[in-house]
This record gives sequence, structure tokens and C-alpha cells, in this order.
Amino acid sequence: MTSQTLLCKMDKDIKLAHSDARARTGPRVCGNRPPEGCFVMRKEKISSAVIRRLPRYYRHLNDLYRAGTVRISSSALAKSMSLTASQIRQDLSCFGGFGQQGYGYNVERLRSEVAEILGMNRDHTILILGAGNLGRALIENFPFELNGFRLTAAFDINPALVGAHVAGVPVYHMDDLEAFLRDSPASVGALTVPGRVALDSARRLCACGVSGIWNFTNVELPAQELPGVKVENVHFADSLLTLSYMISEGHI
Repeated sequence: MTSQTLLCKMDKDIKLAHSDARARTGPRVCGNRPPEGCFVMRKEKISSAVIRRLPRYYRHLNDLYRAGTVRISSSALAKSMSLTASQIRQDLSCFGGFGQQGYGYNVERLRSEVAEILGMNRDHTILILGAGNLGRALIENFPFELNGFRLTAAFDINPALVGAHVAGVPVYHMDDLEAFLRDSPASVGALTVPGRVALDSARRLCACGVSGIWNFTNVELPAQELPGVKVENVHFADSLLTLSYMISEGHI
């Protein structure tokens, strides 16, 4: 085989390999440089630390957007959030390319992209188990709709609450939970019930097909008891004790 023949064969093999790769992976919709508005989700696992910073990014970008800011550099964004520019670029690179060199970030677009990543545009629904003091405070004060959730109902066993409305939200008896969820499935159930019934309430939500539980009961819910359900535990004391450590550190 001559050198020219060998080179031709190698070139043909490379083209065939590229063709096979395209067939396996599908077309490259966005190309090397995503056009304006093109969102590219990376495939690697995203760390929980990055995920927990995303709501902060959204909150800050939303403030900038409402203030009329059109664009911002990574260094300016980092300074206002007490982060580093490299940290912001690294976090956002987990989900694709958003900024433009020499321009920075378009605030409106980045805000929309982060909202999409957080699932704020997916018409999530949520209900609350426990319409007592904490449940009532959430119903009356938490901006569910601004965070992409529609609050559909609350549940309790207190006869003084059942059948009433709290800030326009109907309160049903806990015995009606399964029937309600059969007719009106919910994405998330918020638990503000006493700790002694937290696990049983969570199991009932799991059996009814909720995707997530927002847990305010101060009880750690075992994952093995709730297969397929994501749990976010909210412990108010944790942040207060963290603050206690920080103000006490100089006295230890």
C-alpha cells in the first residue's frame, strides 16, 4: 500500500468515526458558541454547594433586574455578593456559557436562565400539612407564586381550622389528604406538623406521589422510608447556632 493510499484510507476512517459519533450523540443544536438565549445543560453531577448558591444568584439578579440594571461583570456581581469572580464563573459554567467576554452578563437573560435551572417556570404545586402557627405564617407571608409554586391547600385536625380559609387557602381535614391528592396531585408537601407525626405524615405524602417534602418539623426524615422523594430539611436553630458560634468565637 502506497503512502497516498494509506492517507486516503485514514481520512476515510476518521470521517466514518465522526459520522458514527454524530449518529450516537445527535445533532449539536447550539454548536461551539451558543447563540443568545441558547441554554446548554452540562451532564456532570452538580455539587450541592453550587445548587445551594443558585437561589442566592437568582435573588440578587432579580434585585438588579428590578433596579433596571442591564448588564453586569462577573467582578461587579462577585463584589456585591461577597464572592469571587472566579467562583461565579465556575458555578455558572456548570450549566453552560452565559457571559460574553468584554461585555459581562445580561442581567435579564441570566436571571431567566437561573430561574429555568431552578425549575421556577414549571408550574409546581405545594400544599401544607399543619395549619397552626408556623403553617399559618407560611401561608400568610411566604411568596409562593414569586418562587414558582402555587399553594393549593392546607390540612389540619383542629376543628377550629378545618373548613376555614387562611389568606384564601382552604383548610381540609388530614383524613381527606389522600382523596385530595388523587384529584389534585401536588409537587411538594410542606410539613409544619408536630414532630411526633412527622414521619407518618411524610409517608402519606410519599404514598400519594409527591416529588418533594419541605420539612419544618425539626425531625430528620430517613431517606429509606421515603423512596423517590427529595427532602429539604429546614432547621431554624441551625442558622442561629451558627451565628452564636461566630459571635462567640473570640471568647473561646
